[in-house]
Amino acid sequence: MDLQLTNQVIIVTGGARGIGAGICRVLAAEGAIPVIVGRDAADNARTVAALEAEGYQAGQVVTELSDPQACQQAVQTVISQFGRIEGLVNNAGVNDGVGLEHGDYLRFMHSLHQSMVHYYLMAHHALPELKKSGGAIVNITSKTAETGQGNTSAYAAANGARNALTREWAVELLKYGIRVNAVVVAECWTPQYETWIETLPHPAQALQEIMARIPLGGRMTTAEEIGSTVAFLLSARASHTTGQLVHVDGGYVHLDRALANAN
Repeated sequence: MDLQLTNQVIIVTGGARGIGAGICRVLAAEGAIPVIVGRDAADNARTVAALEAEGYQAGQVVTELSDPQACQQAVQTVISQFGRIEGLVNNAGVNDGVGLEHGDYLRFMHSLHQSMVHYYLMAHHALPELKKSGGAIVNITSKTAETGQGNTSAYAAANGARNALTREWAVELLKYGIRVNAVVVAECWTPQYETWIETLPHPAQALQEIMARIPLGGRMTTAEEIGSTVAFLLSARASHTTGQLVHVDGGYVHLDRALANAN
C-alpha cells in the first residue's frame, strides 16, 4: 500500500534511538523525510547517516526539549532547512522513576518537562505549518497512563496528559483538517528497555516472565511495528481517523492475561 508520504517533512522528537529510530526508519522507507529533534548530536548524526547510507533522506536538529525556548527554535530550524512541515511525531520522554513516596516537587516538575510539556510546545510551534500543509500529529504514549506501574508518578501523569491532549487537539484542530492520534506502547524492546532489564536481579528470567504476559505471540513489540502504525496514522490512508488511542502492544493492556497463560 502506498502511504503517499513521499517527500513529506515529518518531525520526530527523540528520533535517534529506540522507538523514535524505528519510526524514522519506517517513514524514510515510505519516502518521507524524517527530521530528528533531540539532544544528542552524535546519536542524531549516526541515525541520519545510517538512513542516508540506505539511500533515504533525513535531517536532524540538536535540541534540549525540556527547554521551552529551544522547542520554538527547533521548529524554526526545521522550517529554515526544509521550508515546510507535514507531520509531527511527539515521541521523546524518559521513564525516570519519580514516584510518590520518595519523589519531590522539583524532580516531578522536571520530569513533566522531559516527557510531556514539550509535546504541547512542539505542536504549538509547528501548528502554523501544519495548517498550511493539512498535516497530522501522532503522539507516542505509554500504558502507564492506564495500567500504572509503581514508582513512576511523573511518567504516568505525563502519559495521561499525552492521551488527553491527543483528544483535545483532535477536537480543536478539526476546523483545519489536522488529524491527531496517539500510539500507546506497552512492552517494546529498545536500548532503554534493555538497560532497565539489566538492573534487575535476574534479567533473563524477568524478561521471560514479561513476555509470557503478552497475549499475541508472547514477545515484545518491535520499534518498527510502532513505526508502521505511526506512518499509517500520518498518511492520507488514515484520512478519517482522528482522536484515537491506538494500542500497539500484542494485546497486553486490553486482553485478559489468562489468554497468554493458555497459549
